[in-house]
Amino acid sequence: MARGARPAPGHGGRAVTRPFAVAHVVAHGESYDIGFAHGTAVKERLRAFLDDGAARLNHLLPTGVSVAGLSGDIAAHRAEITRSTPRLADELAGLAAGAGLTLDEATLLQLRREIMGYRRIPTRGDCTTYARPGVVAQTVDLNGNLDDQIAVLEVGRGDRRALVLSFAGLLGYLGVNSDGLAVGLNLVLGGRWRPGVPPYLAIRHVLDTATSVGSALAALRSLPFASSRTIVLADAAETACVEVIGDEYRVMTARESVHTNHFLAPDFTSRDELNVFARNSSLRRLRTAESSLRALPADADAEAHFAVLSQSPISVADDGDIRRERTVAAVVLDAKNGALHLRPGDPRLSRTRSFAL
Repeated sequence: MARGARPAPGHGGRAVTRPFAVAHVVAHGESYDIGFAHGTAVKERLRAFLDDGAARLNHLLPTGVSVAGLSGDIAAHRAEITRSTPRLADELAGLAAGAGLTLDEATLLQLRREIMGYRRIPTRGDCTTYARPGVVAQTVDLNGNLDDQIAVLEVGRGDRRALVLSFAGLLGYLGVNSDGLAVGLNLVLGGRWRPGVPPYLAIRHVLDTATSVGSALAALRSLPFASSRTIVLADAAETACVEVIGDEYRVMTARESVHTNHFLAPDFTSRDELNVFARNSSLRRLRTAESSLRALPADADAEAHFAVLSQSPISVADDGDIRRERTVAAVVLDAKNGALHLRPGDPRLSRTRSFAL
């Protein structure tokens, strides 16, 4: 369903006005059926997105790519997805069928960040995330002007249900499930990226299978991550941040935690590939979020969290360059009540939309 309107930048930095749509997809049943419903709901949007410079990758990369030219990389990742998360492989096949895409096109949508890598795209960092028992709150900072690709998936298989934030056909990104587990993430840069399970799909796997921070940690350790990432977890009793480089995991637990885009685990810091400008931004956002979280009362509502997420430097403004990360959404995940609160686009300018299980 499409709701609301806002001004948005064009791909070349030219200001335009277009409808601002958030798709709300409700799908329950077997994995293929969930994917088919998702694909059917956003069929026209995904076709247009893929036709826009190979899912906008050619607006971002120094050298053009195509689905055909990436087929070997796509196949290698899909083999790992199928081996490690077969239900998500089935859902991916359903997404392709519902949206009228090839399986390679549907898989590429899950791999855009891995295709971009971090040596060809000098990142400025993205996302500020914090957690306390029962809550994960974060900005979503992405390049590619992806605020026109937002969807909220309400998915379920049997008694397990989840609310998932998605962009451009992603099966997962962040979310909350009916067992009271909330999952967020941050980009961190390190190690060798390789064929594996993209972190966004790893998060969806956790939401589908885990009931608590403890079981989420076990689920994450079972997966071959395709790229480095931090996963932020919260249930009603505890929180954890998991930093991942290849097959190595570092887990940090605290009553409250904040993470931006540099490694915090002491033995990972020397392996951090974040450039100095992005690191300075990451440090500023970390300090601001830490002080703001300390000032938030334990019973703060979603609007109080959005006030934190909307302030500078946590919220990153649009400078008109599609290649640069900016805040394309802010999210508050309420694990205790099974709710996802969303401000699409610049959170300073949009109204809160709430979804509940």
